[in-house]
Amino acid sequence: MKAPLEGIRVIESTYVFAFPYAAGILSDLGAEVIKIEGPGRPDTTRNGAFAGAYPDNIVGDDSWNRTASYNQINRGKKSLTLDLSKDEGREILVDMLKQSDIFMENFTPRVMKRWGLDYPNLKKIKPDIIMVSNTGYGHGEGPWSSYPAQATTQEATHGHCHITGYDNDIPSKAGQSFIDFLSCWSGLMGIANALRHRNKTGEGQWVDVGMYQLGAYLTSEYILDWMSNSFKGERIGNRHRWRSIQGVYRCAGADEWISISIGSDTEWENLCKALNAKELQENPKYQTELGRREHYKEIDQIINKYTQSYDKHTLTTDLQNLGIPAGSVYDASDSNTNPHYWERGFLETIQFPEERKMGKRVLMGRPWKANKSDLKIHRPAPPFGDSNHDFIVDLLGHTEQKYNNLVETNITTTVPVNLRPTPTMSLEELVAAGRLKSFDPDFKKKLDIL
Repeated sequence: MKAPLEGIRVIESTYVFAFPYAAGILSDLGAEVIKIEGPGRPDTTRNGAFAGAYPDNIVGDDSWNRTASYNQINRGKKSLTLDLSKDEGREILVDMLKQSDIFMENFTPRVMKRWGLDYPNLKKIKPDIIMVSNTGYGHGEGPWSSYPAQATTQEATHGHCHITGYDNDIPSKAGQSFIDFLSCWSGLMGIANALRHRNKTGEGQWVDVGMYQLGAYLTSEYILDWMSNSFKGERIGNRHRWRSIQGVYRCAGADEWISISIGSDTEWENLCKALNAKELQENPKYQTELGRREHYKEIDQIINKYTQSYDKHTLTTDLQNLGIPAGSVYDASDSNTNPHYWERGFLETIQFPEERKMGKRVLMGRPWKANKSDLKIHRPAPPFGDSNHDFIVDLLGHTEQKYNNLVETNITTTVPVNLRPTPTMSLEELVAAGRLKSFDPDFKKKLDIL
């Protein structure tokens, strides 16, 4: 069975999460994805704040190739290092683009124009090229267009922080920078549209993703409420504007929780029966939605008293069987060992080459299945610059002398230039420092990757 994007070549010069992950998905779909990084500017998931964990907490001699974030997001790609700030590097990139279908980038708008790599110029080089840009605030003449951005602060500008948090408390951001991943899915949709357009017309096009617009969609209910009623919304914590009750409740064990949402009197009655909570079932104050909304704080206290005696997974199953929306609050261990995740094929086991010293690892696949397509992670993420010679000499036809000159001048390299040292801490030290909550020494056995 052929993969759907077999024969499509993607040049990806993007950093952090959003488009690197989108390009990783494209490789799952069969595209040849070539990741471009600067010798002195490797992807920020290789080192530093966005790198995540190291396998077995071992940094290794090539730490930049080992981080969890980098290897999850960049699976299936090939790596080409080019210093795009230099004419020689951009010349190689242009030669690569002439033989490619899609160019993905997430530089600020002024960078592409300064380098002559904006869409009007690329269209002259290759008329059917599909260029896909991802910026915080989109290209154009808007006052924010030139601003650099990252998801860690963008939640503020698209309004999410204002409505996140607890009543009478400060605005809050989500724990995960989710807007990156909304940009990933939107970028993939834009690419699908562009490929379809090219198939019909022979024309390429420019897909311009502005991350703030995606974030605004998440608060659209509140934006529309202000447009209609001049109502700004409020911070409500775990509650819901229309459902009552809704919250997160303690279960048996340390830091174990369940989320429960009630939207009708029937669901309320079933919850009371499931918990055998007569004081909830018989109190007339709680028998209507308005009554439950008015007294939600005291109801929450009573529900907590009952749920603490239940295993979160068992209670979730019991409530779901009664038609009550409920879900166990999962931690990372729950997610990785849950049989449903594995049954759906969302988690995949990948064997790294022996020389990488990474062994077997579990990676997340795609959030969808397709019964007529061969979708899978085809290979691990590439080491830094692993395909430099293959592309520069073998594909583009440059001489060995030219290649050696590029290496000597650090236009291309297999070892990052001026990489910051990676601090090392034991797992016990990470817990003590508050950077890690806990760890499971038996995780490999549970994941069957010994």
